[in-house]
Amino acid sequence: MTIQRSDIEKLAELARIQISDENITATLDSLSNVLQLVDQLQAAETTGIAPMAHPLDAVQRLRPDTVTEPDCREAFQAIAPATDSGLYLVPRVIE
Repeated sequence: MTIQRSDIEKLAELARIQISDENITATLDSLSNVLQLVDQLQAAETTGIAPMAHPLDAVQRLRPDTVTEPDCREAFQAIAPATDSGLYLVPRVIE
């Protein structure tokens, strides 16, 4: 796929950006390189290859799922200004 100067100007108009004449050539070259790379990737044979979530076959080391903090709920409820059935009561902020 080839990209023309008029395509760059139209993209700039759609994106609501201003590209100077000297930058249009550089932008044209950059976009052409990107499109060539996309064409190369699309040409690669991928039949029979399963998609993967990550290129490395690494496994995340996880810590054991054990309780490390003591249960202080009753102590916090005792010093709270207002509670009801184990819930904290707060002033209404939305009417």
